[in-house]
Amino acid sequence: MTDNESRKIIIFGAGKIGRSFIGQLFSRSGYEVVFVDIDSKLIGELNRRKEYKVIIKSEADDQILAIKNIRGILLEDSKNVTREMISTSLVALSVGQQGLRMAIPVIAKALSERRRRIGEQPIDFIIAENMRDSDKFLKKELSRYLPSDYPLNRLIGLAETSIGKMVPIMSQKDILEDPLQVFAEPYNTLIVARKAFKNPVPEVNDLEAKDNIKAWVDRKLFIHNLGHATAAYLGFREHPGSEYIYQVLDDPGILEATRQTMLQSADILMALHQGEFTVSQLTAHIDDLLHRFRNRALGDTVFRVGCDLYRKLSPSDRLVAPLKAAIQFSKPYDLILKSLHAALSFRAKDEQGNYLPADERFFAEQRLGTSHIFKNVCKLSLPE
Repeated sequence: MTDNESRKIIIFGAGKIGRSFIGQLFSRSGYEVVFVDIDSKLIGELNRRKEYKVIIKSEADDQILAIKNIRGILLEDSKNVTREMISTSLVALSVGQQGLRMAIPVIAKALSERRRRIGEQPIDFIIAENMRDSDKFLKKELSRYLPSDYPLNRLIGLAETSIGKMVPIMSQKDILEDPLQVFAEPYNTLIVARKAFKNPVPEVNDLEAKDNIKAWVDRKLFIHNLGHATAAYLGFREHPGSEYIYQVLDDPGILEATRQTMLQSADILMALHQGEFTVSQLTAHIDDLLHRFRNRALGDTVFRVGCDLYRKLSPSDRLVAPLKAAIQFSKPYDLILKSLHAALSFRAKDEQGNYLPADERFFAEQRLGTSHIFKNVCKLSLPE
């Protein structure tokens, strides 16, 4: 493989995280970025303009980043997807769990052809998905489609990530103004699993490789995701008319309750991953996150942060996973439980005045009672 080819990354998913985070990091570090997506209009625009804008929203003036050296391919164009994967050693995934199920058969076909054409050269996948144990999920799904003799463990690096960048929902006005532009906060650190790579870890600005990636994935879930959700659920309960996360956190009571809940979860995290973090490190991280949550320029909505209740109240997600770990390690979890109860009364709507369709189904099921939700959605059995 030539030096030129090795400076290319294929990103499955040209959505907000794919463009504002993974794409801009690699493009600005000298990589050619090839997006693969199902959205023909989006891919067409990327190929027509060959660049897009990331608008960094902060309390200071907006910063505009022009992301260049990019192009796109439709997922259904498997021939070209395969051709691109033959000439790179690095792929990123940012499509969501449902999107992965669509992409994996195409990826597996490309991997088989890649092996046939260039032999047993390893390829690495940066899994930029908000999932615990995403490496195990991807390995299981790929093995369903790859030939039985494909040496998956030897040829494929599956690098989990901790994605801490916040990308808000954009208004229809902003999307119509420029369908390629995407808003994001200034935070720009991509945490990846060092030991998962089969090739050298990419030399990319703001990429941090960690040995114990499971601890850092859980840090994102137990502190960032939990804190964000707590602010949304407690905030909506007390201020149902507030649209933005920064508005509910302007209430000192909500701010302090959110902080204390995050601290409680940090204590659980340290018990789960002993020796990885200190109290002072996690306290500083919590205070930094709360500052970021209150970024008025970001315009992050209570709806975006709190919606999708089936997913966010599931056993391995932001509230229930730390609560279960607290039970395992005999740690207090009363504040997390309060957030979970507050989530059951969450009814925020989007800018068009609509609920997320899945949440409407959740509301209907919720009529069966709190204990039903705890048992059947959260898979939670609380000790007496």
